[in-house]
Amino acid sequence: MKVGRLLLRAAVGGFFIGHGTQKLFGWFGGHGLEATGQAFEGMGIRPGHVHATAAGVAETAGGAGMLLGFQTPLAASAIVSVMLTAINRVHLKNGPWATNGGYEYNAVLIAAALALAEAGPGPVSLDRLFGTERRGDRWALTALALGAAGAVGAHLYAESQPAVPEPPTSAEVSENGAAASDSAEVSSASQ
Repeated sequence: MKVGRLLLRAAVGGFFIGHGTQKLFGWFGGHGLEATGQAFEGMGIRPGHVHATAAGVAETAGGAGMLLGFQTPLAASAIVSVMLTAINRVHLKNGPWATNGGYEYNAVLIAAALALAEAGPGPVSLDRLFGTERRGDRWALTALALGAAGAVGAHLYAESQPAVPEPPTSAEVSENGAAASDSAEVSSASQ
């Protein structure tokens, strides 16, 4: 079990660090904060830049905490929050299966994070080294509750923000420019 928890922490934590730094810095083939913020806006997660920053920080910090076995229930709650938000905003409408863009992978990551919060990070962890290891049902439920609260907060904040108007298309610009030009010609001709 010592090796299993360490491997699970390394996989979950390492990949979350990767996803977070993709969003924040464009590392590991990511798109960076600007493009991620625009993508979030397109999904109705407004303001996109704020939510992209929050998701990137939660994934990076939660992943690092999970990898190091540091404040494991808190790290699990960050992962749960981001995954619940992804399910709500992106995957739920596609059903459970990942082959259809569904939420099965997100659910597995939530389960892994909560299992680590319940079992604890194990002997090869900063929590154990510092004597601050917290584990058990209560800590797993706390991680779930905090993660759910974060996801609900992100959803409510996004819904409270006004939609950014779409920039006009080139056809609309041409049409409006032509209309403005025609109006100016009529106005000058009547003078």
